[in-house]
Amino acid sequence: MSKPEPSGLLLVDKPQGVTSFDVVAAARGALHIKKVGHAGTLDPMATGLLVLAFGRATRLLSAIVEHDKTYEATIRLGLCTTTDDAEGEVCRFHGGETAAVLPPADPEEAVRLVEGMIRSRFLGGIDQVPNTFSAIKINGIRAYDLAREGKDVELKARKVTIGEFAVLDARQGYAGLEDAACPLYATPDDGHAEPVLDVDVRVSCSSGTYIRALARDLGAALGVGGYLTRLRRTRVGRFALPDDASGLADPQTNTERIITAHAEPKTFTNREGETITRNRAVLDTPFERGDERTAWVLRHALGMLDAAKGAMPVIAIDASEAAELRFGRRIARVVSCDTVAYVPAAENNTDANADVVAIIGRANAHMAKPLTVFPAD
Repeated sequence: MSKPEPSGLLLVDKPQGVTSFDVVAAARGALHIKKVGHAGTLDPMATGLLVLAFGRATRLLSAIVEHDKTYEATIRLGLCTTTDDAEGEVCRFHGGETAAVLPPADPEEAVRLVEGMIRSRFLGGIDQVPNTFSAIKINGIRAYDLAREGKDVELKARKVTIGEFAVLDARQGYAGLEDAACPLYATPDDGHAEPVLDVDVRVSCSSGTYIRALARDLGAALGVGGYLTRLRRTRVGRFALPDDASGLADPQTNTERIITAHAEPKTFTNREGETITRNRAVLDTPFERGDERTAWVLRHALGMLDAAKGAMPVIAIDASEAAELRFGRRIARVVSCDTVAYVPAAENNTDANADVVAIIGRANAHMAKPLTVFPAD
């Protein structure tokens, strides 16, 4: 019999300057597996937790994508950009009177104003219009592709939930209109004369929330404009990075399993004969290539049972029930939502040897039916 394809999750700390797909490509190369996906995109500017699934665990991605998330970010108040983040063109805000939060005066008073606006407008369930430069599809075309072509993009508001929106720190200074990512200047000069307030925040929110849109809308509500200069995702559901401070992750999350990565320039010639240089993602491992590298990455992966526990509720079943599910039959179990059924490992064995059998759902008040069946190893 052929050796079964490995399955599980990789928790990767994505670097700045690469796409989420670049990280997926790096994982494919390291694992020598084509079936790799991720549970929620991070923009190239953003860093932080990217949950990758490979093998049979990719069937769990749709559940993990829906989990709530935590971000740490820096919002620059006083200016805005065309993309609502540091990758767009800087512009002055037009649409409201200059609020008392600017120009820089008393930093404590400025923070109180920001926190008051957050409490009154940006906690709980809110309506949010996604950014024009987003991956949302309109008639099959990404919104950011339409925006880059200069076409009008109208996105409908959607309901999102903000569980936490905390101000961690704030710094006052001056910035310019040329570089959206420029550092703060203590005193104004010819190139940096716009008064701004950089606010560090932590946001815990429902799936589908755009932190860029929060920065934009907070700046608009204050009457000064706003955009993101930094974004880091620290938690996805039960999975978290070591620097996550939300307190919402599973305390048993194995943070030592986190794999870091870095961006590395790669030069190639495209079909038109043009020489192109762009970044690629490289996983940080002790080995550059070969079986040793693959084995190292697999040792840092979460197995199928840990992946399932992080994705949805789980229920232990016996071997006879497993056989019924794999034949497509119902079993006498009561479940209220989609649940992963597994056969525990034999005594003295680790959970890594457990048999993850199927995702089951409610058939009626007394029975559960198989929704997705995983083959036995």
